[in-house]
Amino acid sequence: MSGTDGTDDPTLELLPIDISAYRNGNTGIDYVHSFNSGQPGPNVLINALTHGNEVCGAHALGVLFEDDIRPTRGSLTLSFANVDAYHSFDTDNPTASRFVDEDFNRLWSDEILDGPRQSSELTRAREIRGVVAAADYLLDLHSMQLPCPALMLAGTAPKGRRLALAMGVPEHVVTDPGHAAGPRMRDYGPFAEAEPAQTALLIECGQHWADSSRRVAIQAVFHYLDALGIIDGADASPYLVPTPPEQRLIEVVGPITIQTDAFSFAQSYTGLEVIPKAGTLIGHDGPQPIVTPHDDCILVMPTHKPRKGQTAVRLGRFVD
Repeated sequence: MSGTDGTDDPTLELLPIDISAYRNGNTGIDYVHSFNSGQPGPNVLINALTHGNEVCGAHALGVLFEDDIRPTRGSLTLSFANVDAYHSFDTDNPTASRFVDEDFNRLWSDEILDGPRQSSELTRAREIRGVVAAADYLLDLHSMQLPCPALMLAGTAPKGRRLALAMGVPEHVVTDPGHAAGPRMRDYGPFAEAEPAQTALLIECGQHWADSSRRVAIQAVFHYLDALGIIDGADASPYLVPTPPEQRLIEVVGPITIQTDAFSFAQSYTGLEVIPKAGTLIGHDGPQPIVTPHDDCILVMPTHKPRKGQTAVRLGRFVD
């Protein structure tokens, strides 16, 4: 992870909060709470702490609990996911709390969840699997390792794009197919399919431990609930962005998946750089040069720590 200035020394503006008061939920699952309005409407899920070091989501859920936000129709479920990783936070090595055994956000297929593997993350994913599967709408709260503006990852189906644009924030909405290393929660089951109505969004709220990511996460949850029309407008209005930016849509044309143990970028990219010319060198994967496939190529979420089999960067372009 890099600090707010892009260095390797993280600036810890935002620290974890105590979530122990939320352990005993009303669903039979620790750290999962569900509130039913008693009126017809969608089953709406907000999930935080898919990665234990992405603390802005815990702060946002904390505001929903503190303000006693309840749905006026349908139901609202609030979930803290990888709490074991979150509770391992250490200011001397904050990045280590991302996960315990493996990335929680690469496990979301029935084949993996029903398989024989065991890990801390798989145990927790299996516990909350039914909650995720039951959701009509999901907002998964994340943050990033590099200082990049907030991004909404809406998937490739038009339904994700529609919900992201209905929210009005953040400015940049990315239509992306996911990762070769494994499926994310937002891609689980019907969420990734074009026809079913179930819709999931993943928001990257900014850089880990930057206080701005907390503000973005709080704004995002209220814009989400307001767009779905499941809470009173008076509850949402104090947290809504007064003049939302004109949103820009970025279509991912392909991820660059790292093939060797010797990947390096040509420059220190942090994300949303626009490379004007096709064929521009942006890195090497071993001896293989990595070049931009088209003019005005956007670099989406370049990794700070390249590892074989992981996504180095997603390449995109602005679309209408």
